[in-house]
Amino acid sequence: MPKGYWVSVYRTISDPEKVAAYDKLAGPAVAAAGGRLLVGSVSRGVAYDAGVAERTILVEFDSFEQAVAARESAAYQEALAALSDGVERDFRIVEGTD
Repeated sequence: MPKGYWVSVYRTISDPEKVAAYDKLAGPAVAAAGGRLLVGSVSRGVAYDAGVAERTILVEFDSFEQAVAARESAAYQEALAALSDGVERDFRIVEGTD
């Protein structure tokens, strides 16, 4: 069964305090849902083409369905409420190839 991934690229961070509040809630919510952080905000990266060299997060789940359920969970919704309008980001859930 193909794995599921959260891919989140932050275009701008307007309120670092909201991001910190989100991080405190999102990490445990993701772990409780079976997610594994593969790329975190302090990882090194280089942006090419129209890429943005801001915070990038990659989380792996055992399945696409598990990734979607984690996003919809009450615990993660609480984290999103804390983040609110503190960032502009591109958040996607994608299915792996194998």
